[in-house]
Amino acid sequence: MGSVVSVNVGRPRLKQWRGRTTSTGIFKAPVAGRVAVRLENLDGDRQADLSVHGGPDKAVYAYPVEHYDAWRADLPGVDLPWGVFGENLSCSGGWLEDGVRIGDRFRIGDAEFEVSQPRLPCAKLNLRFERTDMVKRMLASGRFGFYFRVLREGTVGAGDAMDRIAESPSDLTVAEAARLMAIDRRDPRLLRRAVGVEALPRDWIREFRDRLATLDEEPATPSD
Repeated sequence: MGSVVSVNVGRPRLKQWRGRTTSTGIFKAPVAGRVAVRLENLDGDRQADLSVHGGPDKAVYAYPVEHYDAWRADLPGVDLPWGVFGENLSCSGGWLEDGVRIGDRFRIGDAEFEVSQPRLPCAKLNLRFERTDMVKRMLASGRFGFYFRVLREGTVGAGDAMDRIAESPSDLTVAEAARLMAIDRRDPRLLRRAVGVEALPRDWIREFRDRLATLDEEPATPSD
């Protein structure tokens, strides 16, 4: 059993960095009290670019607090308050990427959630830290966190238990899904597992099916 250490929300703001002004919702800050969970976000939370962020499959972003110690070692002297990675829920209890599966269901407060996908880093993470290597660092570390879709609306607050109430029928972990989407994109064994995971977003399944079809169409390499 785990728990919520901090609930973090934020609205888009303009950020100037490297000669450009960008609207971003990655800046989250802890809030006190109970926060309402909606089908597409938490109350008080918004995303700037809805073409790649937000929506039912990315309603709530959870991040293991166990990763913070590793980041503090990697980034000495950098201030790392809860929510700095853009997460809505900073969670303890060992719910890490290699032990959480796509489709696992959790109860937090009186709301219920389903793990939908890893949170793959984008350029906004570099902007948040004002350094050019954060996306590369996160990809190399595997410390992604994961998104929830909301199955039942309710409220959440710091101190709430985080209980896995149903295990996924699939054995595809968050770590494996992240590796397949962003790192080892042509692993046929993993692609065949992933295309059958109904809890993945539809666009992820289409992407994996297209990759698998391309691999299947490639001529076999002659053996020696």
